Amino acid sequence: MTALDAIDRNILRVLRLDARKSNAGIAEEVGLSPSACLRRIRLMEQAGVIRGYTVLLDTASSDAMAVIINISLERQTEDYLDRFEAAVREHPEIRECYLMTGGSDYLLRVEVASSVGFERIHKEILSTLPGVARIHSSFSIRDVLASRKVGRT
Repeated sequence: MTALDAIDRNILRVLRLDARKSNAGIAEEVGLSPSACLRRIRLMEQAGVIRGYTVLLDTASSDAMAVIINISLERQTEDYLDRFEAAVREHPEIRECYLMTGGSDYLLRVEVASSVGFERIHKEILSTLPGVARIHSSFSIRDVLASRKVGRT
């Protein structure tokens, strides 16, 4: 796929706000025919620009708490980073993982139902990840902004 143009970026903006919006609705909003819009979406999916679609849960009603975890590695060599990232990908409990600048090497997000659930993840997963020197965890109190969607559907 060639570089994204303004129409592709507009399609992505619409999908970020509402990935369930119909193709016809997206096409109308970005000024394309439905077939041209769908073709562009499929091309972005095939190229990996769009990696998937997901559901954002209201943690208040799903009995889940988000835990934000900062991980510092013993070393920041390519081998340490690669081994850590490969291990993280093996654990579906880890919802997100970002390589960071600043005070820690990685930021992870997990969702748990209780502190007991987090204790299991900490003991069985986080503390066994290769190269980990330090783990710092923070429990969220509530979601303030989990997406750019305003309001509820």
